[in-house]
Amino acid sequence: MSAEEGRDGDFRAQILVIAKEPLPGRVKTRLVPPLTPVDAAALARAALEDTLRTVAQVPGVYRVLALDGAPGVWLPSGFTVLPQRGDGLDERLAAAFEDTHRLRPTPIVLIGMDTPQVSPGLLTDAVSLLSGYDAVFGPATDGGFWLLGLRAPDPALLLGVPMSEPATGEIQLRRLEEAGMSVALMPRLTDVDTVEDAIEVAAMVPRSRYAAALSRIGVPR
Repeated sequence: MSAEEGRDGDFRAQILVIAKEPLPGRVKTRLVPPLTPVDAAALARAALEDTLRTVAQVPGVYRVLALDGAPGVWLPSGFTVLPQRGDGLDERLAAAFEDTHRLRPTPIVLIGMDTPQVSPGLLTDAVSLLSGYDAVFGPATDGGFWLLGLRAPDPALLLGVPMSEPATGEIQLRRLEEAGMSVALMPRLTDVDTVEDAIEVAAMVPRSRYAAALSRIGVPR
């Protein structure tokens, strides 16, 4: 039985990672300064690689990467890569859900590349919760969200939600509830937006590629 195959031989859900190719000047720009664009990209690459390898450990799912850019050697095997489309992040998230669901009409759990501390257990829990709830929501400490799972994706659930704002998560959760959906909540996690966040997250996963990359960079404290 493969890592993706469920006990009954069927694929029961999809985990979708939405990410940017980790190139200098295109990723983690809020960490510049104190980091250089090259160092910020190295940290983003480590976070992305940790995230993808965590997803690869979740049993019984298809694995999809919605990518802005080109795949690199950091991409493990077993992922279907789809190009991102849309302008704002709300459009890109909605399109990623739509394209992934068109690929295979199964429930979808979406995460980003900014929570390298995520574990296979958390993702397995999120997938399992979709068997009993319409949606699964993972709030982030910055007011956004780090995970969104939908049993039946609908672009209207995301389009128009203001992204990267302190109330983003509250607004997104309210959008789900106003649509009459049952929503299961996941633990609150820290998205890496600042150097302080980076140090905090690296301490949670000291043996990760992310922590090693931060150590090589020598971030000022």
